Order: sequence, then C-alpha cells, then structure tokens
Amino acid sequence: MIYSFPPAVNRQTRILVVGSMPGEASLKAQEYYAYKYNQFWKIVFEIFAAGRTPDGYVDKINTLLSNGIGLWDALKACERTGSLDGNISEPTPNDFPALFTRFPRIHTLLFNGQAARAHFKRAFGTAGKTCITLPSTSPAHASRSYAEKLHIWKEAFSNALKKY
Repeated sequence: MIYSFPPAVNRQTRILVVGSMPGEASLKAQEYYAYKYNQFWKIVFEIFAAGRTPDGYVDKINTLLSNGIGLWDALKACERTGSLDGNISEPTPNDFPALFTRFPRIHTLLFNGQAARAHFKRAFGTAGKTCITLPSTSPAHASRSYAEKLHIWKEAFSNALKKY
C-alpha cells in the first residue's frame, strides 16, 4: 500500500485542488507534484506569481494558501505499480466530510484530471460542493498543450475565486 499526504489547507481555503494519488517522485520527495515534468506548479506560479520560479516547496504551498487554495488527494491509500492512475487498485478515499467540517469555507473542488474526479465521485458524489474537472497537469496527459491547460486552469481559478 502507498499513502497520500495530509491536506495542505488553512482557515482561508475556499478552493481545493484534488489530485488522485501522489506519484513515485512525489512520494519519494514527500511533496505534492514533485515530478519535474508535471505542470501543476508551473501553472500555479504563472497565474498567481507572475511566472516567477518557486523558492522551494514551502513557497509553493504558501503561494496556494495565500490565494485561498488548498491541496489534497481523493485517495488516502491504494495499491499501485508505477505512477499512472490507471494502475491504482484497492483505493481507500480520504475523509473529505471531516475536512469540510473543519474547513467550512471550501466551496469549490478543482479536480486535477478525470481519475481524481472519478475516485472522489465514487465515494462522495459532489459532497455539496461545486465540482470542476480540469485537464491533468501530468505529462501522461499530453492531449492538450501547456498553453491550453494554462488557459483552462486560469479560468477555473478565476471563476472559483469570484464565487465568494
């Protein structure tokens, strides 16, 4: 079994980016989206930090949190060979109802890819939240260009942040 990380949230979190399960590079580094070819942090820093280069992992997390955005994964644990979502078996969901009770300002869930949404939906439906599935930032999802992903993610963040 492999296990995901604790949520990166605070009392100001209104938007939660939900992944499926950390990949091998992330598990090894104990950091969300640590694989150097994953475009998540590049997109975040383009949108929220004028494209500057992050100054380490704490800077990455603080940039999200200071903008009302948190991170967590749909799954608490699973079996998986490699890093591909398609290889996940024996999934155990994270305790989102408890998270939403502790952090009631969370109103929008942005799913980083179809697998994250599918695992969450199977366990919780919509959980009474606005749910938006975005193109995965993983390099395995190459059907969209970086520019397309950036545009879609930027629009989703903008619309969700306007909501409240």
